[in-house]
Amino acid sequence: SAGDGNVLLAVAEAIRERERSASAPYPKGMVHGVEIEPEEAQKASQRVLQASLEHIVDLNEGDFFTYCRCWLDNGKRFDAVVGNPPFIRYQNWPDDMRPAAFSIMQEAGLHPSKLTNAWVPFLVASTRLLNEHGRLAMVIPAELLQVSYAAELRQFLSDQYSKITLITFRKLVFDGIQQEIVLVLGERNGDERTGIRTIELDGADDLATHEHTAFGEELKPLDHGREKWTRYFLSGSELDLLRRMEEHPGLTPSGKIIDVDVGVVTGLNEFFVLTGEQAAVHGLTEHTTPIVSRSAHLGGLVFGVKEWQQNALNSLPAHLLALPDVPRDQLSPRVLAYIKAGEERGIHTGYKCRIRKNWWTVPSVWSPDAFMLRQIHGYPKLTVNEAGATSTDTIHRVRLRNGTSARTVATAMINSLTFAFAEVVGRSYGGGVLELEPTEAEKLPMPMLGVGDLDLATLNSLLVAGCVTEALDISDRALLVDGLGLSHSDVAALRGIWQKLRDRRAGRR
Repeated sequence: SAGDGNVLLAVAEAIRERERSASAPYPKGMVHGVEIEPEEAQKASQRVLQASLEHIVDLNEGDFFTYCRCWLDNGKRFDAVVGNPPFIRYQNWPDDMRPAAFSIMQEAGLHPSKLTNAWVPFLVASTRLLNEHGRLAMVIPAELLQVSYAAELRQFLSDQYSKITLITFRKLVFDGIQQEIVLVLGERNGDERTGIRTIELDGADDLATHEHTAFGEELKPLDHGREKWTRYFLSGSELDLLRRMEEHPGLTPSGKIIDVDVGVVTGLNEFFVLTGEQAAVHGLTEHTTPIVSRSAHLGGLVFGVKEWQQNALNSLPAHLLALPDVPRDQLSPRVLAYIKAGEERGIHTGYKCRIRKNWWTVPSVWSPDAFMLRQIHGYPKLTVNEAGATSTDTIHRVRLRNGTSARTVATAMINSLTFAFAEVVGRSYGGGVLELEPTEAEKLPMPMLGVGDLDLATLNSLLVAGCVTEALDISDRALLVDGLGLSHSDVAALRGIWQKLRDRRAGRR
């Protein structure tokens, strides 16, 4: 994926500079480039000629994975691979290109799926092309650090490289694209020290003055499992603390006490989620059920009838159109008129509506015990549902397990330890928001000992007033110090971990 040759020329120019000071000329064609698009390959070729680098560069037009297969089969390897592979989702990737890419992954023991982005096999194939002392440098989406589908890849990289450097940026690198990227630098063998380090720069411009030094800085031990690499932004002592907490017998995995599910998928909230005025105008009020459509509409730790009514009074979309799954001729004239208006707008042709028996009937409308934020700005929280409402898929719906009280869980979640683990269990994209999918939300460690000594109303009042530190001071003392027996220094370190990772992602808004 050499494109029009930016990286290719930079490598070739570096080779030429070294050749000038070498005692003998370098062999021809030391740098190989591969590009599948003919026009881009032609641009790169012209730039190579204009820079008088044709004796260094061997440019190949064609598919990288087919090219890679030839080298693998011949047993030939490279000293280094550098590049910026394409970020293409599986469904947008041409069908005829997948088999060659996926076979290279499968031979390496990986299992590609329909979540596999094109950059993943590029990274695997490039690694396989390296010799035993090879080095890799690639521009990769920050998804590598945190998404579940890259867990197998993280383990693969941990096994393949003795040293890994992650260079990240506080600012988004690509203009107009909410895509955080990292530079992944991998080294094989070298001295006996192995591990991973992170270097954080302000922006891409800082690369010009950054000196890539030897591993003199703190080198953190590489975990050869599938843990997310977000945690490597922490210090060694902070990492040790998290790993020690993962083994603490007093913590309960949230999945043992809560079942987290997605919210209602309407097909088009604009049509199915109405304000009170809209429901009344169309004569649909009796066919609606209470709903929370955005996380900002939840407020504190309890969502009751009073809170829902206030949303409705504020003209927020708080009414879900919940029609029975019956034939059209069994619906009232007012309902039929609304459905017809929707069809005139083409709403029934959208995928989620199109696959239903009756497109106007929203499936899976049920009221949970509690809500949990899916996208988080500050900290995770569970909000008790006392309004009998449901929620859109911007908010998770939570059922309680084993007779546990929703108020108990909502109280127990407010602590520095759970906040810190949310940052390493979830994922953050370019916009600075932490996202927890249901399976991730069920992995949060919960300190349940001492929760009876806390008052939900007190914590709720503090959080609604924005006094998060004061709420944590109270809950950490009861849950972490008295309940788990942690030292005050460990509690302070856990809060520092949460604040560090929270501020890091929030800085990318």
